[in-house]
Amino acid sequence: MNTQNNTILSFKDVNVFYGIIPALHGVSFEVKKGQIVTLVGANGAGKSTTLRAISGLVKPKSGEILFKGENIVGLPAHTIVRKRLCQAPEGRGIFLNLTVEENMDLGAWAAPDKSAYKANMEHGYQLFPRLKERRTQLAGTLSGGEQQMLAMARALMGQPELLLLDEPSLGLAPQIIEKIFEIITDINKTGMTIVLVEQNALQALQIAHYGIVLETGTIKTHGLAADLLKSDEIRKAYLGD
Repeated sequence: MNTQNNTILSFKDVNVFYGIIPALHGVSFEVKKGQIVTLVGANGAGKSTTLRAISGLVKPKSGEILFKGENIVGLPAHTIVRKRLCQAPEGRGIFLNLTVEENMDLGAWAAPDKSAYKANMEHGYQLFPRLKERRTQLAGTLSGGEQQMLAMARALMGQPELLLLDEPSLGLAPQIIEKIFEIITDINKTGMTIVLVEQNALQALQIAHYGIVLETGTIKTHGLAADLLKSDEIRKAYLGD
């Protein structure tokens, strides 16, 4: 892969272990500004570990993770968030005993431009009208789809330049999944760069620009998402054909 100026993230020969158990083996890839890059693969392939390494939640044993040219390996997660790299985690991670608006407010704590708070809140409500209707409602009373929307809206309150989404369709009904993917596409159209981890490989590749297939901690293949969708091997292994 090339290293032009529009590269926002470089993952270089990264190795991650959980104790003595290897999770990633020499993984390398790049993300260009404005892209949706999706990581697909089976459970245990290393998809979520990759995002956790980017976010500073796990520290690689070796390798570099460059965000806008700076190696962020070893930085604490809160410092990485301040650099405008935000994540909506698997399982949503919202505060169930706080209201929708209070959850979104917490997402803004590290935003660099505090004067844009109201505009960012309104933008979140434009993307997710259901959240505006429920802004004074406790997050724990929301449906699963609404909670996922809240997790994404909260991450956007940090004014990210790179948004990480970990399994946003997990546990949701098909019609809600379709809506979530539409919103991800809409967010990307604003210029937002997105790294998307998904078990729903078909829908992920349909909205992505580039795809990376992980298998037991290594990259099995990668390429333009449209090309991966046409691959017989990929379709049989990951798309249910």
